Parts: sequence; C-alpha cells; structure tokens
Amino acid sequence: MCKRLAIAATLVFAVALTNTMARALSPNDTLLAQATQMPTTAPKSPAPTTAPKAPTTVTPKAPEASSAPEASAALIDINSASADDLQTLSGIGAARAKAIMGGRPYKGKDDLVKKGILPSAVYAGIKDKIIAKQK
Repeated sequence: MCKRLAIAATLVFAVALTNTMARALSPNDTLLAQATQMPTTAPKSPAPTTAPKAPTTVTPKAPEASSAPEASAALIDINSASADDLQTLSGIGAARAKAIMGGRPYKGKDDLVKKGILPSAVYAGIKDKIIAKQK
C-alpha cells in the first residue's frame, strides 16, 4: 500500500512539475516534456492463462462383418473372366471386353497395354483390380 501511495505521489508531482514547466518552455520543449512524462494509467495485468486441454483419444472401431460377398474386393482374372465380369471394371465396355477375351492368354496384366488392347490411362485405372493367372 505504501508503495502505491509513493508512486501516486510521484505521478502527481511529475504532472504538476510538467504543467509548470510547460508554461515557461518553448513549443519544442513542450513536446519533449510530454514525451518524457510518466504514464498516468496503471500497467495492465497479464491476461489470465488457461491450462491446456488434455488430448482426447479415439479408439478405432473394429471392422464390421459385411453380409455382401467379397467378390468386389477380389481380383478379376483377365485370362478367364467373362465379358460381364470384365465390364464391371471402369472404362471397359462391351467392345473392350471382347478385345480382352480375344487377346488371351496374357502372361501378365500389363500385356493389355503391350498388345494394344487397352490405352494406358484405362489400364492405370484398373490395374489394381485385375490379375493374369497362369494355367
């Protein structure tokens, strides 16, 4: 409490002294006196800090058993698939399915591009869904 009173008294004295001096000073000296005045407001206290929140953990769910057959996840064998099976692939219509069946047997699935049966863009879209099984 005594410290606050001492600071307040110093501020009052500094303001009174500055006002007295300002009357006797030139305009340039007035600017200098104003620049060196002590602030009349108390310093702001720092903003309250909040404790960081603990990270939440999410436990992954177990995959649900699917009642649908896993035929969609199975690879399609280009050496033995029917035209209907081949047409389930994106970019393969009736004409390309017929061309694939006509170019059999294939040593590898990339033979579709090597033999000119499919363009590379179509092959890139289906290469992870097909296989060329050997008999």
